[in-house]
Amino acid sequence: MAGEIVDSVEMLRRLVAFDTTSRNSNLALIDYVRGYLEGHGVSSTLVPNEDGTKANMFATVGPNVKDGVVLSGHTDVVPVDGQPWVTDPWTLTLKDGKYYGRGTCDMKAFYAIALAMVPEFKKAGLKRPIHFALSYDEEIGCFGAHSLAAAMATEVPRPRAIIIGEPTMMTVVHAHKGSQSYVTKFTGFEAHSSMTHLGVSAIHFAGEFVHYLNQVQEELEAAAPKNSEFMPAAATFNVGTIIGGTAGNILARECEVLWGYRELPTRPIEELGERAKKWLKEELLPKMKAKHPAAAIETELRASTPAFSPEGNDEAKTLAANWSGSNTVGSVVYATEAGIFRKTMGVPTVLCGPGDIAQAHQPNEFLLVSQIEACEGFMRRMVEWCRRD
Repeated sequence: MAGEIVDSVEMLRRLVAFDTTSRNSNLALIDYVRGYLEGHGVSSTLVPNEDGTKANMFATVGPNVKDGVVLSGHTDVVPVDGQPWVTDPWTLTLKDGKYYGRGTCDMKAFYAIALAMVPEFKKAGLKRPIHFALSYDEEIGCFGAHSLAAAMATEVPRPRAIIIGEPTMMTVVHAHKGSQSYVTKFTGFEAHSSMTHLGVSAIHFAGEFVHYLNQVQEELEAAAPKNSEFMPAAATFNVGTIIGGTAGNILARECEVLWGYRELPTRPIEELGERAKKWLKEELLPKMKAKHPAAAIETELRASTPAFSPEGNDEAKTLAANWSGSNTVGSVVYATEAGIFRKTMGVPTVLCGPGDIAQAHQPNEFLLVSQIEACEGFMRRMVEWCRRD
């Protein structure tokens, strides 16, 4: 693989072929990228997870000095199970000006293009470095980014800007909501469904909790600012799954609720969760125990992704706008690794990458051919900036 030259489309084809659904390991893709970079004389550093089944990776092209640019992307993708794909999701397919495949939009194209341009980076005589930062498990809670950002904060001279290449149609995004998710397990007491006075239905009380979340949602919507740049303007709750019960004629002993919310950058990410846990403990649990002392409620934090605030990101906004040629700076409601990198490394950060977020997680996910060209233009203007003192 020494000195291998591939174009952006071929690199994207190779990366899409790796099934890096979050339930799988990403090591095959990481090993490929490391080998490709090594062939161009670029060494890399792994930051593995605890059991070594997955890994983050970072690498530097150019001098290992401060004031460089970090190009960041996640390697995992969401499942294709049950989705009505017309093409093979693991084979890049060109049709009607669109490249189809899982991860084309979210978000392998960004770093595929950057990797394909490594030979250009090497020839450019960079005065400022270009850093690659690839993470694992973004799609299920941004788990990998925490250790990746922490490692880079200690081992990489302070960069000037971090570009998170999430799909923004190459416009600049400077803020997003935070995301917090929990699993709450309700334990009741089994009894025959005709003898409801003898037991506690965990499902019934889980339903009361869902009703509580809906009430809080209505309260938040009523108090939402009228001039918010976010849509929806308020924090938003979601109950993702409810699992419980044994049979139709038995009061359910157990019920597990996966729930979470998206919070505004101006609010503490944990506040709504703490409020809900307080309600469960002080309001709902006593009602359950009054029916049977064996009843219990346990809540565990599943994942936490900090909100991404626009404060302190002006330099990254200016640079990314110049490189993208976009006059648009906006915000999004989905969560990314941007808040983690910004908080951990203290470096101005923005989102800017090829593709439309509306295609993310969808069957027949695609990337417009024109977005590859736009991202390549972004990279070449970035390189020109990195060549200057």
